[in-house]
Amino acid sequence: MQAVYSSLFWLFLSVSSIALFFVALLIWCATAVFDRRRVLLHRFSCFWASLYSWLNPVWRVKIFGREKIRSREAYVMIANHLSTLDILVLYRLFKHFKWVSKVENFKVPFIGWNMSLNRYIKLQRGSRESAARMLETCRETLAAGSSVLMFPEGTRSPDGKLQAFKRGAFELALTAHKSILPIVIEGTAAALPKRGFLLRGRHYIQVTVLEALPFESFRNLSVEALAERAHALYAERLGEPPLLFTPSGS
Repeated sequence: MQAVYSSLFWLFLSVSSIALFFVALLIWCATAVFDRRRVLLHRFSCFWASLYSWLNPVWRVKIFGREKIRSREAYVMIANHLSTLDILVLYRLFKHFKWVSKVENFKVPFIGWNMSLNRYIKLQRGSRESAARMLETCRETLAAGSSVLMFPEGTRSPDGKLQAFKRGAFELALTAHKSILPIVIEGTAAALPKRGFLLRGRHYIQVTVLEALPFESFRNLSVEALAERAHALYAERLGEPPLLFTPSGS
């Protein structure tokens, strides 16, 4: 039964993405000239992604703290990374951001093409040159008024536990002089673990926006100290032990 349910979900996602991409393409054509930040297209993408949790009877998704996101402020948003479902539930915030994603995701038909239309930010894992370009694009994005969303763990947790944070998001916040907005995701690892495509039974998924860390509160910290401070915040929230900063990677 689990296999049948999972197959139906992925089939619906695939078929609906074909139709919804062409709607996104029409929005892009109609707004690209005057909507340089792709605000309207991103809002449609939020609707597109949210369909898969709205229409899924076994996922109960709750969003807390959405009101803490100031629409006119560009943040470095960070979120823990548990599952492929994470970005789907983060779209449920219906707030404007550009998220950093591995370059392979942009090659996925229709979904990846929509990511390119939205000007989300590409990263080739393991490439220092790509990491440098990514950070520069992030700084330009923030300067243009759009928040940037990053997963500081770098990849999905294999066991649902919080991993050490990499330096990219924190270096970005320090060099761009932007506040950090921590977002905590819970429950997605149980619904869809890192390995495999089988969806599991009924699960409660929660997204909680915490209070922003103002730039002035960490401007004198090193990248390492800021990463450890942010990690300790997540560890306390999730009831897990804090880990040491990972000095390499982005």
